[in-house]
Amino acid sequence: MNAEQLQELVVDALEDLKGVDIKVLDVRGKSSFTDILVIAAGNSTRQVKALADHVVEKVKEAGMLPLGTEGEKESNWVLVDLGDVVVHVMLPETRDFYNLEKLWGDEAPREEGSKEG
Repeated sequence: MNAEQLQELVVDALEDLKGVDIKVLDVRGKSSFTDILVIAAGNSTRQVKALADHVVEKVKEAGMLPLGTEGEKESNWVLVDLGDVVVHVMLPETRDFYNLEKLWGDEAPREEGSKEG
């Protein structure tokens, strides 16, 4: 499965459980650890955990295993590492505080020596 197919699967999984304000950032050339960031919010810690769990479930159904997950216990911010795609599911206030869209979005600097994707 390529990065774009994986991204689509992740977004569909987040939409299934009513993830809020889902954003996809192509970070090729800005990041050496992944190609795509998918960021979404949940309205409660319970929903944040459910969204992340649903992403993991759908990825496993597609025959892949996540490289790792972090933050499930507190569920203010759960990260699901799928290699080419990294998923961040957060409470709205956590998302506002860290503002990953600004950090990794179109205005973010590219890594030195990287090529435009």
